[in-house]
Amino acid sequence: MAFTVWSYPTRIVFGAGSAAQCGAEVKNFITGRVLLVTDKGVVQAGLTRPVEASLAEHAITSRVFSELSSNPTEAEVEAGVAAYRDAGAEGIVAVGGGAAMDVAKLIVVRSKVDRPFEELDDNLGGDRFIPKQLPPVIAIPTTAGTGSEIGRAAVLTVASTGSKTVVFAPSMLPKVAILDPEMTVPLPAGPTAATGFDALTHCLEAYLAKGDHPLADGIALAGLEIIARDLPRVVANGRDLEARGGMLKAAMMGAAAFQKGLGACHSLSHPLSAELNVHHGLANALCLPAVVDFNEQVVPERVKRVSAIFGGSADSGGCAQALRQLRSSLGMVSGLSNVGVTRDHLPRLAELAVKDGCHGGNPRPCSEKDFLALYTASL
Repeated sequence: MAFTVWSYPTRIVFGAGSAAQCGAEVKNFITGRVLLVTDKGVVQAGLTRPVEASLAEHAITSRVFSELSSNPTEAEVEAGVAAYRDAGAEGIVAVGGGAAMDVAKLIVVRSKVDRPFEELDDNLGGDRFIPKQLPPVIAIPTTAGTGSEIGRAAVLTVASTGSKTVVFAPSMLPKVAILDPEMTVPLPAGPTAATGFDALTHCLEAYLAKGDHPLADGIALAGLEIIARDLPRVVANGRDLEARGGMLKAAMMGAAAFQKGLGACHSLSHPLSAELNVHHGLANALCLPAVVDFNEQVVPERVKRVSAIFGGSADSGGCAQALRQLRSSLGMVSGLSNVGVTRDHLPRLAELAVKDGCHGGNPRPCSEKDFLALYTASL
């Protein structure tokens, strides 16, 4: 009989105002200096202030690195490594969305590994080059989407290929995730909806993914229920701390659940971000209904269960329609053509999508022809 191993080891601190606990948490791993990895928008919103104050209160010296974009590049990671070394840092506090947390993880990997990032690609078994011990990362999300604060992976666009590459290793897991709803309040409605749909996609794709992982399935379903309840609320009222907290929980749960696997939607969205700079969460939102329709043929009962959570019918296509209605109610655009994607882009995008490893978990196998059809259906 085959064996399966299930593990969810992250320490998670949750609650309004919990960012002020950062210094005490960091002190368990670091005695002197940290690099605070974030982005300029987070700095301008003043969200790093309580973190810096907490670090100083516990005699931790911090230096800020904020030169990163929403779709991290290899050059940005290398600049972060230079800042990390220049600061004499012992670890990293990441404050921001998925990009900040991904860059933080990649900085600590690069601080110990000289191999080109394309050789660290998870699809190529690159984890074998990553040490079992890395400098600590403490993660404080300012968006509720990726769940990267409890993830063992990071994504960047590699210069030599121009493609998004996933780097994965257990040692990349942040030591602590601090989920403070107050840190997500400044996020406008549009990005709140897009990042929320990212969390939704993680939960849904994990639940539909092939394989046996009852813990992931249960967490994914519970995450979907929270999203169905709280995402419309928080888009309507960004100061609703209860709903903000619910979405932080759901995003974290999505990342826990997708240790089971993801699916074709992520393989569609990664090239959209790498080639056309489409926000990852928005790309997922635009492609997910077509993928759900595609997968319903092989996992109909699971799709019906998701449909019920979002108020959709049990009929074929009911789940995809419910997702389209949710997307519209959140004020999101309705198709890829509205974010600059044309039919001329689709063959290249499909070529990249089939090479993306995420669809390995999809319940229905995908060919390049399938990806072309899915992009076309999402236009």
